[in-house]
Amino acid sequence: MTVSPLQGISHACFGLSYLLAFGLELARLFWPAAGWRVGGLALGAAGVFAHTAYLVINQPTPAAPYGSLLLLAWVLALFYLYGTVHYARQAWAVFVLPVVIGLVGLSLALTATADNAAPVDLPAWLSGERFWGAVHGSLLLAAAVGISVGFLASVMYLVQAKRVRDKVNPARVVPLLNLERLETMARRAVNGSFPLLTAGLLVGTLLLRHDHAAPENWLSLKVLSTAGLWLVFGVLLYLRYATNIPARRLAALQVAAFGLLLVALAASHPFVAGGER
Repeated sequence: MTVSPLQGISHACFGLSYLLAFGLELARLFWPAAGWRVGGLALGAAGVFAHTAYLVINQPTPAAPYGSLLLLAWVLALFYLYGTVHYARQAWAVFVLPVVIGLVGLSLALTATADNAAPVDLPAWLSGERFWGAVHGSLLLAAAVGISVGFLASVMYLVQAKRVRDKVNPARVVPLLNLERLETMARRAVNGSFPLLTAGLLVGTLLLRHDHAAPENWLSLKVLSTAGLWLVFGVLLYLRYATNIPARRLAALQVAAFGLLLVALAASHPFVAGGER
């Protein structure tokens, strides 16, 4: 039986590709030349290809922390490629690639302790276990993508706002989108993430069995951090539309929300079948 060479792809393959692409993007900022950008895009595309192949071959479960982090990193890697081509004059990759690399690295660190937990068992009255499990995971992944996009837009907003406040010459710094577009991107990310996160949490609650109601499960880091994330985004929506709080403070709160997202993703799931972690 012939073994495909793609089966040998590991975290190191696409992680190193992303890292080298980031290095070329940095070089382009200091020594502007078309070759740096072409090389960076080629390495980034190679990383996305290897990343995709790894996901298709290994099919990591989103129920495991390393799997959810790896899936989120893949979506953001696609976001990086699109943004780098669409916003060719801005230093898009310089902000997005470090997040992708960090997620891949965190996933690799958690792979050694990863479990192959079975999907959560559902109540007898609820049919279509795999379907609803997929819905739950897809909603939370989509929310995580929105939160990550909001984080990236907020970081760029804070950097750009500081430049405007300090009256920095735009020709002497890394080019970024203007404040209005960044604020719009962050706002849309919040508006889209909150209903997705809410729906994902509701579906997840319906998937629970009666014997999952132990206090230690509900007080686990996974549950508390996810609930805290939902509350933070509820507060963000309130502050954005019911108060006149400066956009800079909202951006800082979105950055903090991303940190909470990482905690939620990296924490082990307390409700997996058999009680495995």
